[in-house]
Parts: sequence; C-alpha cells; structure tokens
Amino acid sequence: MNNYLTIKDMPIEERPREKMLKYGAELLSTSELLALILRTGSQGSTALDLANRLLISCEGIGCLVDYSIEELQSVKGIGLAKATQLKAVAELGKRLSLANSNLKKISSPQDVAQILIPRIGFSHQERFEVVLLNTKNRIIGIKEVTRGTVNSSLVHPREVFRWAIKRNSVAIILAHNHPSGDLTPSKEDIEVTKRLVEVGKVVGIEVLDSLIISNKGYSSLKSKKIF
Repeated sequence: MNNYLTIKDMPIEERPREKMLKYGAELLSTSELLALILRTGSQGSTALDLANRLLISCEGIGCLVDYSIEELQSVKGIGLAKATQLKAVAELGKRLSLANSNLKKISSPQDVAQILIPRIGFSHQERFEVVLLNTKNRIIGIKEVTRGTVNSSLVHPREVFRWAIKRNSVAIILAHNHPSGDLTPSKEDIEVTKRLVEVGKVVGIEVLDSLIISNKGYSSLKSKKIF
C-alpha cells in the first residue's frame, strides 16, 4: 500500500499548480512554491505539509542556501532526492541573481540591495560579500569573502581586494547580512568598514559604500555618513 500523499490527493482549489495557473506564481505562498518542487509528500503528509514542516524546522527559506544536503535530510520526510532538488533550486536562484547583476550600472545603494537581498538577505549565517565595479560603475562580479561574524580577524583586506585586483575593479561595494533583521551597524561593522576604506585608498580601489542587508531591507553606512 502506498502511504505517500501527492498534491493530486488535495482538493482542486487547494492545489498549488492550479492556483498558480489561475492567479500567477507571485500570489503563491513560499510553502506552496516549495510543494510544487517537492511534488510528493511523505507518509501521511502531502507535499504542502512537508513544505510547511521544512520551513518551520529551519526557520525560513534561508536554509535552502545555508544547509548542506545532509542537513536538509535531517528534516522528516526529506530524503536524498528531495534534498538535492531543493539545493538545485537554491543554486539556480543565486545564479539568476548574479546573471541579473552582470554589467548592471549602479547609481544608488538601492540598486545593489535589490541584487543582494535575494542572495544573502534570507541566510541564517552572516555572509560578507564584495561587489566589484568597473570604470562605468557597472557590476563585473560579486564574490563571497567569508561566512561568520563580521570582524577584522575574519574579513581580511587581502581577501577583499584580491578579487578586486584580479578583475581590474576600480571600485567596490562591501555588503554583509544581519540574520536577526536588525539593520543597525554594530561597532565591528563600522571598524571593518573603516579599515577596508583605508586599505582601498592605499591600493587605489575606492570603497563606495558598505551595506547591511536583511530580508526586510538594507542600510547604507555611506548614507549614514559613517565614513
């Protein structure tokens, strides 16, 4: 006897696929979108039940980026096949974000935030990235420098500027996320930013801004006149 429930076992008006066709993808909830990816549930649960369980277990969609395949499998009902599907979707999302940013001209902090919020705003880990710009202020690359608490010992100027020099960048924008959602710059955020600004002056690569990102928005240290 098959104990696995599928979306087809649900009433038509509750099926994510039918709702998408009728209302559009943007009106589906995160759990409904995940259910379409998962396709089938587990014993006694529909795919939608499983999607909700996943979001509760890892406190949001950020785990698709942060969790390894093994960690995803620790969620009841997520096996190897489903875990790899979820990781594939997360990676596609990151690549789409990067593809949309290539050669995009930056004229404001909001331009950068719109690109970085999908990349790091939902992550449960603190991630520090550097946005590389050419002479026309167009993005030529985005590189992750480190994961973990932002401080001077982890965010080393050598790693930040290595990528900028390699890609012949004339300017960079620093960015890291606050998983808590609080966009207030910490003492460490300010210290790291000021240190990298000074190093940038020495090597001839200007630090245009330093952004704090969350799933709720962003904060610009330059706009706050912190440096």
